[in-house]
Amino acid sequence: MKNGKISLAIVDDHQIVIDGLKSLLNGHDTFKVVAECTQPTDILQILPTKHVDILLTDIMMPVMNGAELAKEVRTKFPDIKILALSMSGQGDLVNQMIDEANISGYVLKNIGKQEFIAALTKISNGGIYFSQDVLTEMTKASEIEKENEATNLTAREIEIIQLIEKEYSNKKIADTLFLSERTVETHRKNIFRKTKTSSVIGLIKYAYEHKLI
Repeated sequence: MKNGKISLAIVDDHQIVIDGLKSLLNGHDTFKVVAECTQPTDILQILPTKHVDILLTDIMMPVMNGAELAKEVRTKFPDIKILALSMSGQGDLVNQMIDEANISGYVLKNIGKQEFIAALTKISNGGIYFSQDVLTEMTKASEIEKENEATNLTAREIEIIQLIEKEYSNKKIADTLFLSERTVETHRKNIFRKTKTSSVIGLIKYAYEHKLI
């Protein structure tokens, strides 16, 4: 913070989003955008030349996504707080970004001006801010992770589930993984038992719900 102002940097691969975020800041002199760009690799070149308190980053971007950028920024510029913005609150990704980049917040792009300012204010004061929808998705992701751990699927079993989803036969799975068909059949039985499913459709539904494919 310099002269009582909070310096912001914004990176989003859509200029219209950057312009929209800047318009939300109209009338709030506490916050000042000192850097903006549409390429995450460019912001890494800009940050050493500017004093930035908070970096606002999109999640889904080409070349380098928001999670990768956040991790890089956390390593090189540990004093910069990071607020992620996305179209959807992907709970597993949010949890990953908290673990790997210690992000200060995650909000959806459909938030209004009041929530946006509240998020920036709380983060600039050393707090954290996550949209309610994002918190819900984070909770779901954590529950799914715990359930997966309880299910105790092995890496090989998950690999077989992914091939089943591609409609591979037992023989094709065996050939692909250099296993015998009997071994594949044994794995399938164990998979159905562990996931408490009784059909391929039920198994695929389970796999999608638990982020296995």
